[in-house]
Formats: sequence, structure tokens, C-alpha cells
Amino acid sequence: MSQPVQNISISTGEDYPEIREGVKRVCADFPGSYWRGLEETLAYPTEFVQALTASGYLGALIPEEYGGSGMPLRAAMVILETIHASGCNAGACHAQMYTMGTVLRHGSEAQKKKYLPDIASGKLRLQAFGVTEPTTGTDTTKLKTRAERQGDHYVINGQKVWTSRALHSDLMLLLARTTPLDQIKKKSDGLSVFLLDIRDGLGKGLDIRPLKAMVNHHATEVFFDNLKIPADCLIGDEGKGFKYILDGMNAERILVSAEAIGDARWFTQTAVNYVNERRVFDRPIGQNQAVQFPIARAHAETDAADLVLRRAAALFDAGLPCGDDANMGKLLASEATWHAAEACLQCHGGFGYAKEYDVERKWRETRLFQIAPISTNLVLSYIGEHMLGMPRSF
Repeated sequence: MSQPVQNISISTGEDYPEIREGVKRVCADFPGSYWRGLEETLAYPTEFVQALTASGYLGALIPEEYGGSGMPLRAAMVILETIHASGCNAGACHAQMYTMGTVLRHGSEAQKKKYLPDIASGKLRLQAFGVTEPTTGTDTTKLKTRAERQGDHYVINGQKVWTSRALHSDLMLLLARTTPLDQIKKKSDGLSVFLLDIRDGLGKGLDIRPLKAMVNHHATEVFFDNLKIPADCLIGDEGKGFKYILDGMNAERILVSAEAIGDARWFTQTAVNYVNERRVFDRPIGQNQAVQFPIARAHAETDAADLVLRRAAALFDAGLPCGDDANMGKLLASEATWHAAEACLQCHGGFGYAKEYDVERKWRETRLFQIAPISTNLVLSYIGEHMLGMPRSF
């Protein structure tokens, strides 16, 4: 079983008040009507992303030497939580914050100097991460996309699915197999990470097709047909890519879970406001325990999930193992926000389905947290095997 780590500092309460207020000011210019309009046309929130970029929030985790703010992970959590608590959605751009971590931690100095300043300024968008495939899903070690070294370049063949924002990104982080599975001893070996320029590849072996979905996250399918990329697109050492992406997945899970916390805050406050004002039989419906208790329970669950995630962030920022808390926090946050969403929709009754209230939109968006970036059942499997020492489940 995992042991608690001592000597880390965990914030409580509403920390980073200046960041919270700054993000709220940005979000105030993008009310529910803005997001509803995007859904009607399936448009990308370009104006919202530009506003966040101009404010420096998307470069929060990039060190100052490369043009970013050099903030800790906890500060980035606050940014994303506040975006969602304000009724907005960071799914269109959150990858810009954490995907660059692979380059930062494992890229060469030349790669860092070439890409990170432009990512920090917003000149370059790195929002696409090609990992999931149609036939392998979460069994990443068995992915079939191949990258074969041929002289001074690699040739890539394969397919990715659920690659969000690829049509709105300049760069893509790609995980591909460089050594066939039958030629390695450990199945996680032989995978490599590449940073490829989407603009250079389109029409030259790279094809990106929109994948319409219930949530407007601009998901795509990506096809590689003898796509040639320069050898210097390789991040780190060939064959070590699986370790590199695992290193970044904890940050991703923590940050996406912060969005779930923000959604839960939005649902809870929206529900409280409504049940205090809505009167039936000459009294507010919030006076009824059947209405009040689910909202109260969701609030308690949200605070509990928030504390676990704050501990995960403290461990991450201290350079200590944080996988246990990152996974547990993801599980707890996804459950808390779904319970808050259900309570909010239920107390609104039929009005919860009316688009003008934004409850149904947020309800659809927050359901995704139980599936991505890791599903509830996979987290439970991780806890059972890695934290509690039970046999590996199948």
C-alpha cells in the first residue's frame, strides 16, 4: 500500500485570489449566450482562446526563461477551475497548458528554445495529442501507428482517433511505435514521442477529419499515410516515449480534474440560486429536504475531491510521486461534479432542459470527466492493483 509523503505544503481556501479575479474578468466577456452560439454553428471559441492567451494564462506552466509565467501546477489548476466555475469551458485550449510539458521535461535545449517561447506567446498552438487509436483504446502499449527511421527522417503510418483540436493546432504531440511489439521484451518499450508540425504535413500524408460528438471539443480522426517528418522531431530518446507521456499524464489528470471541480462549483451555486428563488406551494423549493440534500452532498464531495487534488499538485510541484493522488482525485472530482450536475438539473425540472439556462450544456460537458482523460473503471483498477496490492483485474 502507498505511504503518505511528509513535509509538503497544501493550500486551503480560495488561494491565488489575484488569478481568480483576473480569470473571472476574462470569462465575464463570454457569457452563456456565447457558448450556446458556438454549439449552434460547431464553431471554435477563437475569441475566448485569444483572450486567455493575451492574458498569459495559457503559458502559465512554461518557465519564465522561455517566455511563460513559471507558475506552479496549483496556480494552473486555479485558472482552469475558475474558467469552469464561471460557466465557460477550457476544453478548447487546456492542452496548450500541459501538453508542452513533454517538450519541457524531455526535449532538447534546441527544441525548447525553438518552440516554447512561441507556445507561451500563443504564436504557436500545441493543443493536439495523438495517442488513442480505434482498435487499442486505453491499451496504449499495443498502438499500431508506426514511425520508421529512414536516414534523416521518419516515415509515419497509422491512425489516431479522438484527437481533440487537431484542426485548430499548429503542432501535434504524437506517440508512435518505433520498434515492433514482437521485437521487444517489455511491451511499454519501443514507443517514441514526436513533435510534428501539422501545417507541414497536411496534404503530404497527413489527413485530419472532424469527428462530430455530443460535446463541442472539436474531436478529430487523424490519418498518417507515409508522412515524412524530420528526425529532429523526436522528443528525447527513441523507444522511451511511453515513460515520457506517463510523466505528463499525472499533470493532465490533475488539471482536468480542476475543471471538474469548477463545474461542480458552478452547478452547486446555480442550483442554490434557483432553489432559493423558485417557489412552489408558496415556499422556496430549497426548503424541501429532497431538493436540499443532494445539493449539500455534492458540495461536501466537491470539497473532499478538491483537497485530494491539492495534495496531488503539491506532490507534483515538489517533484515527488503523485500518481496515487492524481488518480484518486480524478475519480472523486468526476463523481462529485456529476452528482452536482444531476442535483442541479433535477431541481430545475423542465427548465433544466431549456438551453437558455445553460444547465443542460454544462451537464453534457461534465459527464465527459468520467470517461476522459481516464475512465472511472481504470482508476478503480489502478487503486486496487497499485495502491492496495490486489491482483491485476481483467
